[in-house]
Amino acid sequence: MKNLTLPLFPMPQAVDFFSEEHRLIVHLGDTYDFLKALPNNTAMLIITSPPYNIGKEYETKTNIQSYLNQQEAVIDELVRVLRNDGSLCWQVGNFVENSEVFPLDIFYYDIFKKRGLKLRNRLIWHFGHGLHASKRFSGRYETILWFTKTEDYIFNLDSVRVPAKYPGKRHFKGPHRGTPSGNPLGKNPSDIWAVVAEEWEKELWDIPNVKANHPEKTVHPCQFPIELVERCVLALTSEDDWILDPYCGVGSALIAGLKHNRRVVGCDKEPSYIQIAKERISNFYSGTLRIRPLGKPVYVATGREKVSKVPDEWKKR
Repeated sequence: MKNLTLPLFPMPQAVDFFSEEHRLIVHLGDTYDFLKALPNNTAMLIITSPPYNIGKEYETKTNIQSYLNQQEAVIDELVRVLRNDGSLCWQVGNFVENSEVFPLDIFYYDIFKKRGLKLRNRLIWHFGHGLHASKRFSGRYETILWFTKTEDYIFNLDSVRVPAKYPGKRHFKGPHRGTPSGNPLGKNPSDIWAVVAEEWEKELWDIPNVKANHPEKTVHPCQFPIELVERCVLALTSEDDWILDPYCGVGSALIAGLKHNRRVVGCDKEPSYIQIAKERISNFYSGTLRIRPLGKPVYVATGREKVSKVPDEWKKR
């Protein structure tokens, strides 16, 4: 079977309440209520994709200001739970109403800034497939706002370096003249990344979203790709750190953390998602969970596939 990843560590016991003695907490319930029970300065990384207020089955659509007001109470708790040297990654798309776009990351920036958080990067996640708009250009990106609580934060650059375009480049003057000018481990990616090695120069996080043909697809309509979270886990945490996803859905962020020997906490109000999350975690540890490999090139059509050919009905006679 393809796309299987064998775990490097044994499966921890799963509990539904926070405990320092456990490594895997999966809680069914209201996010705000659950966060109130977490101790201060716990999570090294908070990474999530909150409800977008677009009318998905797990949310009640409301006006944009009411939606943001509801999220502020949750964000207050998240800031309290975040470690002083920790990071918060807030992944959002756009709220669209009557074909008018409300860029959620712009709205959220002020909320986090008022709470003293510092924006380190606004990361662009690009994907090639999605719904097609009819009154505007079709959206093919979302953003990740990476905030830190203080100036003292973890950034493991060597864990996320990417291949240099010109590794043989050398200093042409100065005391290091004639020696390699780059880093043997690769270069520092920009704030717009490409996961595909052949496309690093485009500087996009070109990770496919989880649609019908994705190996990780479940019933969740807005599912995180595991590899999207992995890059944040590797760059912003160390082994045994706590990672929190307050809207964990079907558990992609939890799996990304467990895969790299982190402790994880997840909460969701939908029983079916929590059940799927637990099943996926169990399947990961049994070696049966299909995961898209980190850095695997995005498939490019050759032109020979039936779906890539122009239909006969469209051809001029």
